Amino acid sequence: MLIPLVTGAEVTFWIGAPLAVLGALGLVFSRRAVYAALSMAVAMISLAVLYASLDAPFLAMTQIIVYTGAVMMMFLFVMMMVGVNTPDSAVETLKGQRPLAILAGIGLAALLIFAIIGSITQPAATVVEANAQFGGNPQGLANLMFGRYIFVFELASALLITAAVGAMILAHRQRVTPKRDQRELAQERMAAYADKGEHPGPLPNSGVYATTNSIAAPALLPDGSIAPKSISQTLLLRGAVIDPIPLAKVTDQTFAAIEAVEEDEDE
Repeated sequence: MLIPLVTGAEVTFWIGAPLAVLGALGLVFSRRAVYAALSMAVAMISLAVLYASLDAPFLAMTQIIVYTGAVMMMFLFVMMMVGVNTPDSAVETLKGQRPLAILAGIGLAALLIFAIIGSITQPAATVVEANAQFGGNPQGLANLMFGRYIFVFELASALLITAAVGAMILAHRQRVTPKRDQRELAQERMAAYADKGEHPGPLPNSGVYATTNSIAAPALLPDGSIAPKSISQTLLLRGAVIDPIPLAKVTDQTFAAIEAVEEDEDE
């Protein structure tokens, strides 16, 4: 009885592929943004390991440096600014997005099924031949990307450029009045202070507590009440403001414990 030869690439596949699938499932089904981001990092690192096992070191390093490094850091930075405890809005902002999401899920499932069937019935496609033919992995990848798949590559580039230009146009606001300088803004603040009693200084920062420093957490005034101007109006309209009272209790308990220790030392 002949024992089939198991290569290192196959062992790596059976270890890395389930981790990538579990990371993808965690990204989809996690209800907390931090867990979803960590699951995405697991999936990306597993893909990098699979690329390295298939003799594609350039793709492996690109996966780690660009996606796991740069893109994931951007996600974590956004979550740090918005707050990990911010509740999700249950209001649909786009009409008909659920049927479209269901159709997109069915289409994606069909593509995955066809891809799995094709990988089983057809011989495995590797980059060994391209690496040997063009003298290395970056050279082989460049030849395939700018040769055989040049149309798809340029189409993806045009799509990304169109998305960037569209985002710039949507975010652009046509100015209909002349821009006010610093002197006019200061005069307006002082006039509002004289007429309405509004404070001419900058708005207060968001609350910084022992367990969170999110912009969704409002600051507290000396009397313990909430400072209204420390809350973003956008988050306030969305109902995504964190209740600061339980957060402030942690600080009060910490100060009480410190004072108790000081009293014990004095006695």
